[in-house]
Amino acid sequence: MGILSFAAFTLLVAVIAWWSTRKTDENSSDGYFLGGRSLTGPVIAGSLLLTNLSTEQIVGMNGVSFRDGIPIMAYEVLAAIAMVFTAFVLLPKYLKSGIATIPQFLENRYGKSTKTIVSLLFLLGYAISMLPTVLYSGALAINTMFEIPEMLGTGPETTLWITVWSIGIIGSIYAIFGGLKAVAVSDSINAVGLIIGGSLIPIFGLMKIGDGNVFTGLDRLVTKLPEKFDIIGGPGSDVPFWTLFTGMIIVNFYYWGTNQAIIQRALGAKNLKEGQKGLLLAAFIKILGPFIVVLPGIIAFYIFNGDLANPDEAYPMVVKAVLPIAFIGFFAAVLFGAILSSFNSALNSSVTLFGLDFYKEYVNKDASEKQVVKAGKIFGIVLAIFSMAIAPLLYGVQGGIFTYLQQLNGTHSVPILAIILVGIFSKRVSAKAANISILFSAVTYLVTLYVIKPDMHFLHLMGVLFVLTIIIMFVVSKFYPRATDYEQEYTKQVDITNWIYLKPVGYTVVAAVIGLYIYLS
Repeated sequence: MGILSFAAFTLLVAVIAWWSTRKTDENSSDGYFLGGRSLTGPVIAGSLLLTNLSTEQIVGMNGVSFRDGIPIMAYEVLAAIAMVFTAFVLLPKYLKSGIATIPQFLENRYGKSTKTIVSLLFLLGYAISMLPTVLYSGALAINTMFEIPEMLGTGPETTLWITVWSIGIIGSIYAIFGGLKAVAVSDSINAVGLIIGGSLIPIFGLMKIGDGNVFTGLDRLVTKLPEKFDIIGGPGSDVPFWTLFTGMIIVNFYYWGTNQAIIQRALGAKNLKEGQKGLLLAAFIKILGPFIVVLPGIIAFYIFNGDLANPDEAYPMVVKAVLPIAFIGFFAAVLFGAILSSFNSALNSSVTLFGLDFYKEYVNKDASEKQVVKAGKIFGIVLAIFSMAIAPLLYGVQGGIFTYLQQLNGTHSVPILAIILVGIFSKRVSAKAANISILFSAVTYLVTLYVIKPDMHFLHLMGVLFVLTIIIMFVVSKFYPRATDYEQEYTKQVDITNWIYLKPVGYTVVAAVIGLYIYLS
């Protein structure tokens, strides 16, 4: 029954996604990359959520909460504030220029060289960290839930290779041949299923602990494991409290405001109002995120007495332990959709970046839209194969898959966020300053974190480097300033009238996040 419901739901989503794109002009880069700028607020919100809420989040964060408790929820909850900032400040600037990619915005602000460097950073980040971790965590979850190694009679690592390549091939077909609109539509459908299915896990888990009563289960959990519910993480925590004001801000503002794989949904909005609605709707739901991505890990710690060799297996193990058999197939299908979502998003972003920012710019300047799309698809196939070859090598990575991903992302998140914010709020900072600061930040971060290995949390290191990167930009610009002040041109491709309820809804989201921290502290 589980396998049949898994196959049925997955097929249904695929058919709906294909049907939604049947009228898209296959020769149009807009249709392929942006869905013709036709995405509405609910679709944007759903695809934003599911792009982020994938197995590297669900499996990885619950693995951390299994070890450390609720401080890890900062990655989810503070994302709501980052979305509000994006809706208020960044998205209006992006849509004013009518851009399709973040590097295109940077080209308008700084020049071609900066765009190329940032595009390369994005591509390296997707190839080395995001795509492999999504495939690895997804394969680990599917293998554990369905007991695939026992079914195939193979070892865990061998099975991981088989599952990774199966997921990767299916995801590649979605992303490379479907385009952004197919990805966004399937994301939105899966988002509903994931929120429903993901909510069932802690509910059934608490019922198991509380002998059929959710509130009794929660009371027992808090009473038996009070240390897991202390939101003020100490120095030894995965998320020490003071990192909320250093690297955690950078992680969230980069991810939700400048990461091409995420923000491309909002860039595909038919107008600014729809983009803002989507961001704020997603922000509200993000506040409820810890219920799905943190609480099950603590429930797993209680059920298994903290005795799991690999914390990353906490989530799929608790799913098997608490979810009725009738629901497992459906939930696995939804989880599979989440896996494909993140993989598709990063791969589609990579195809977009390569096609528009490399092939069109350096390989064939006179290429038609059809040629650009074709070149992007070929690159996507190569990148997908590369990612599928790397993913199984992450088996048993020290510190857990989520920490590995966040550490590695600091290489590009710090400099990219810094040059975008400075580019928006300063008119005189030059391209040379931006380029030097990017290289300084990336190299210094990698050398410090992996060679020097200081007694400093990596989030604090990101905070320090962020400040230094901005200082370097202004210092270099003092000697090499722009010839003229930068003035952003309004292309009028998109209506940039603000949503009428932007301020009250945005302020409410911020107040809710602050209130949640006060309540749990």
